[in-house]
Amino acid sequence: MYKRIMLIVSLLAFLLVPTAIAQDDEIPTIAMMNFGYSAGQTLATKGAFDILQAYGYFNEEERLVLDAGEDLLGENMNVLWRNAGSDTPTANIMVEDALDREVDAMLIVTTQVTQIAANATRDMEDPPPIMFSLVGSPYFAGIADAPCIKPDHVGGSQYHLPYAQSVAVMQLWNPDIQVIGIIVAPGEPISVSGARSLRQAAEDLGLTVEIATVVTLSDLNLATEALVNKGVEALINPISSIILSGTTLLQSLTAEYGIPLFGIFPYHVYNGATVAAGFNNVYGEGVIQGRMLVAHLNGDMDISEISINRTEDFGIAINLDSAKAQGVEIPEELLAMADFVIEDGVSSSGATRELPEVVTTLPDMPIEERHAADLAFLETLRCTPEIIAEQRAELEDTWAED
Repeated sequence: MYKRIMLIVSLLAFLLVPTAIAQDDEIPTIAMMNFGYSAGQTLATKGAFDILQAYGYFNEEERLVLDAGEDLLGENMNVLWRNAGSDTPTANIMVEDALDREVDAMLIVTTQVTQIAANATRDMEDPPPIMFSLVGSPYFAGIADAPCIKPDHVGGSQYHLPYAQSVAVMQLWNPDIQVIGIIVAPGEPISVSGARSLRQAAEDLGLTVEIATVVTLSDLNLATEALVNKGVEALINPISSIILSGTTLLQSLTAEYGIPLFGIFPYHVYNGATVAAGFNNVYGEGVIQGRMLVAHLNGDMDISEISINRTEDFGIAINLDSAKAQGVEIPEELLAMADFVIEDGVSSSGATRELPEVVTTLPDMPIEERHAADLAFLETLRCTPEIIAEQRAELEDTWAED
């Protein structure tokens, strides 16, 4: 009942926002849309907003409005600020609302909302450009076929999760580990794809993998219990909205059973993961997204001509408080490899629960230098006829094999 009431409140909030915010042809209006609330989504959003502020689209007072999660009717940019609260029907409605308001561009964080927006605009004659971040598998999710084989109005950055390295860290923790557990949300493509990759990586290292599935947050307790009963010695889970919102619960459950919880983003240690090893530049994904939007607004690039970016950045973080609660020892070799360690609630690097990465600000540089650097980066993504032909050939080979 509470969830239904909150959904109704969210929908009413969308409908009651004045339509005037999207009616000034002289000022660009963008929609910033997130699927839910997590440290990763906060970091990516901050990266995009930091770039826009650096280029003068927001002043400091306007940025405070955005940081409070409110819509902005600004001097140089209007922003529709939307969050679906991890509810798919709400995500569908907020995309429809942005299209009804004829926004000039969509900045989207997470796979779920990007899927919805891409599908909703696929057959439009003149769709608004979509720039996404925090999308781990745009091809598996059907957002694009290849980096340059995509809808002309869609672009963004894909983070690469180094699953083999993440699983290898489990063996650094315990060289004798034999059985690991994975919790999958079958309704989320990124979870299914991630589970497949995690399983393959683990089996390649000679590990046995046990899998449990969840549909809602309330399933986590039974899923964890089932895996423990199958003899798992640690848990490592693919990304999903259920895992993101349930990591704290998983920490308490693993503490009860005396096994460690591994994460695939270093920031997961702030939710209770014992060791988190994986993609380590979520803030930078938002920065890339912002660079694309600025170049589009300035007329410096056509999003149809650049590929989907792919970022690879590996890092490790350790939560000694979780390890203590679980009765787990962390080897000195693994501690020495960590980008940061949490002990007594305090990070060794200055990372915080709100901004759980080491780098969360832009480098200070003159705007001319920043502009040149951003254009040089985007130029590396240009889709040449040769690259397009090569990717089409690879796709045709893959389809022929299937």
